[in-house]
Amino acid sequence: MMTTQNRRSSVSSAVAKRQAMAANSSGLENNQTGKLNAGAAKKRPALSNISNHTTVSARNSISHSSKLAPCTSKIVSIKNISSVTAVLPASSSVRPSSKPVSIQRSDAVVPKITAIPLPATCSMDISPSHSDGSLVSMDESMSTSDTVRSPEVEYIDDLESAAVDSIEKKACSTLYISEHIKAAADICKRDVLVDLESGDKIVNIDNNLVDPQLCATMACDIYTHLRASEAKKRPSTDFMAKVQKDINPSMRAILIDWLVEVAEEYRLVPDTLHLTINYIDRYLSGNLMDRQRLQLLGVACMMIASKYEEICAPQVEEFCYITDNTYFKEEVLQMESAVLNYLKFEMTAPTAKCFLRRFVRAAQGLNEVLSLQLEHLASYIAELSLLEYNMLCYAPSLIAASAIFLAKYILLPSVKPWNSTLRHYTLYQPSDLRDCVMALHSLCCNNNNSSLPAVREKYSQHKYKFVAKKYCPPTVPVEFFQNISS
Repeated sequence: MMTTQNRRSSVSSAVAKRQAMAANSSGLENNQTGKLNAGAAKKRPALSNISNHTTVSARNSISHSSKLAPCTSKIVSIKNISSVTAVLPASSSVRPSSKPVSIQRSDAVVPKITAIPLPATCSMDISPSHSDGSLVSMDESMSTSDTVRSPEVEYIDDLESAAVDSIEKKACSTLYISEHIKAAADICKRDVLVDLESGDKIVNIDNNLVDPQLCATMACDIYTHLRASEAKKRPSTDFMAKVQKDINPSMRAILIDWLVEVAEEYRLVPDTLHLTINYIDRYLSGNLMDRQRLQLLGVACMMIASKYEEICAPQVEEFCYITDNTYFKEEVLQMESAVLNYLKFEMTAPTAKCFLRRFVRAAQGLNEVLSLQLEHLASYIAELSLLEYNMLCYAPSLIAASAIFLAKYILLPSVKPWNSTLRHYTLYQPSDLRDCVMALHSLCCNNNNSSLPAVREKYSQHKYKFVAKKYCPPTVPVEFFQNISS
């Protein structure tokens, strides 16, 4: 049995040994950390592992990179657990020593053991073991051996390089960020490029990915939605006979002719005028209106359309002023509220002007410079249809397609105005346009003698290339539609 003096000497000797071992371990750790940092400073940043096909050499390279986020340094403290084992995966770059480091439990102060910072891919499993209750053992990988060396050369093997190139190609082709890689374009996402027997082929008008206003990647979906919704936002075609008692189509035409002048006076965009007529007709389709308040309805609808389309819409006082103060501000606001409530605030409505933009591009085909004569002449024909009550029986897309047909025929009578590209994007055959084209042709021929000159005077200006004065529509025979139908 040991004496008290011998026990004290053995305890003090054990404590001295542990302190010496801790100091030696700390010195080795600092030495290894310095070597690692020195090796990492000499290298360029390692390429991150994005291919998930990491080889052993790549793991060694990645594990010593200074640019990757290391795991948080873990502090293992001994409390009431019998033993704690820190386990590292076999793929770790730290070479194991021959023996685990063991620290005997005692009542003396035990220094905290700080693990070497590890890569983000490592994992540390801390769990109780079934070893002797008096020992705390650590895995071989926690050794302070000085055999850790940072690789001098960093490289990527062929498999990983090929995987990186494949991912970059897919990303570039999807996001259109490479000038050298072009995605396979399709025609409106429905059909492929079709070569017809006559040599006529469909031209892709959605290939301009640079101009954001053309919305090339979603233009087809936008116009498909407009075609589906135009039937829901159309007014009744017989409201003058079934609903209205005090007004007639002539009064409606006079109101619209005056609104054309107002739009020109305030320099409103054409979409504002087309939307205004749409709101007026939809409201008149279900509400009885007397002739004294018809102009009030017109200015209220134009104010709503201006708020929807314009950047700087005219104020309420300006709309009162253009009516020669016939209506007060409160009356205009009350009418605006009545229109909005009846239309259930559904202000987005497809108009002929919406489809004209698309169809003009289809009519131009491969010509990058748009023909202003064609665009203005088609717009002139489409606005003439706004005055005519009987034109409500035609859908806005049909009016736009017919305006393109007639404009091309007026400009180049010897050339067939309809081709496969227009068939594809308008979804109309020439036989579908016959009645509407004949009605528009009649409006153009009779407009010179009309008592409503606002549209004609508007398109007789220089900014519209004098299309109302310059071009006289030739006669369109009925057999002409049958000859170009296919």
